[in-house]
Amino acid sequence: MLETSQDFYRIQKLPPYVFAVINEMRAKARAAQIDIIDLGMGNPDGATPRVVVSKLVEAARNARNHRYSQSRGIPKLREEIAKRYQANYGVEIDPDTEAIVTIGAKDALAHLLFATVGPGDTVVSPNPAYPIHQYGVIMAEGNACMLPMPDADTFLNRLEDVYRSASPKPKLLLISFPHNPTTTCVDLDFMREIVRLAREHGTLIVHDFAYADLGFDGYTPPSILQVEGAKEVAVEIFSMSKSYNMAGWRVGFCLGNRKMIAALARIKSYLDYGVFQPIQIASIIALRECQEETHKIRAIYQKRRDVLAHGLHRAGWPVEKPRGTMFLWAPLPERFREGGSLEFSKLLLDKALVAVSPGIGFGPLGEGYVRFALVENEQRIRQATRAIGQFLKS
Repeated sequence: MLETSQDFYRIQKLPPYVFAVINEMRAKARAAQIDIIDLGMGNPDGATPRVVVSKLVEAARNARNHRYSQSRGIPKLREEIAKRYQANYGVEIDPDTEAIVTIGAKDALAHLLFATVGPGDTVVSPNPAYPIHQYGVIMAEGNACMLPMPDADTFLNRLEDVYRSASPKPKLLLISFPHNPTTTCVDLDFMREIVRLAREHGTLIVHDFAYADLGFDGYTPPSILQVEGAKEVAVEIFSMSKSYNMAGWRVGFCLGNRKMIAALARIKSYLDYGVFQPIQIASIIALRECQEETHKIRAIYQKRRDVLAHGLHRAGWPVEKPRGTMFLWAPLPERFREGGSLEFSKLLLDKALVAVSPGIGFGPLGEGYVRFALVENEQRIRQATRAIGQFLKS
């Protein structure tokens, strides 16, 4: 008789979920009617545009849409994402061979890694990182090579060192800019250098572009597909979650290199029948009619960023404003560093009633930081920073 999940081959490769500690504390506090300001999980709080919801309702009433859909996504949705890339980035995408619809970005990442990575294949990525970037590789039985990224140039220099010394060369680079959790942003020249290295050494690239529309202060995050020749080695994953407040809808795309798209399409054909068709139809309307909404969503996050950064400064916790994402990555106040990010996060929840994500949950190089998610309104963020200030002064 099996006694624990440790008996399962892949499950035993996964460490305990660090964020579960904070989640359990938050749940107990709320059960006791204690008001917790939750700046932990990056779960957008805004409403999906009304026109998108209306289209979903209309399409859901049509019985023809209740059947299985297409694993790779309906043609009109793939055509619409191709139009968006042409309009926003000047990139031509063939909707039949260079685009596939996925059940959010996590689905795209996990299944693409299963499709392209085998035992012993090295996948290089920055650390700290969104957990699926590291553990998706491990579940696919690849070798996760994590390079520190205190800044983009350091990561690039370390990557060049890997190419000089590693044998065999990395099979795949898994990157994400603007980056979660560190909020590091890059320009198109950085992407050009990544593509040059990959083409020179026969490496594939996966770029997770979840925060494509969340660049602040005039900064526009570049698509890696803007780089000439990128489609020879790279795919990009785009998600509707943050740009359109559609996190729960689970709609994403993988775009670019035909060979990788075909591999993902093949593995998905065994695993799913695609997104519920009314959701796909509503997503067409989002892409076609809601570009202005993405600008409004970005402005909301930028204002929240400003309120949080200013509030933490007033609380005696100097932090840098991010240029992108929906997060703020903050080094622990000096006197709490020895205790670590998990203990500090527990203290914040217990004493200030504010939930944040401990940096250690994003990998070993995340220790010494916490991540704030900009998922509460400005009034609540001000309330949070006042409580943090009182805690730090005590």
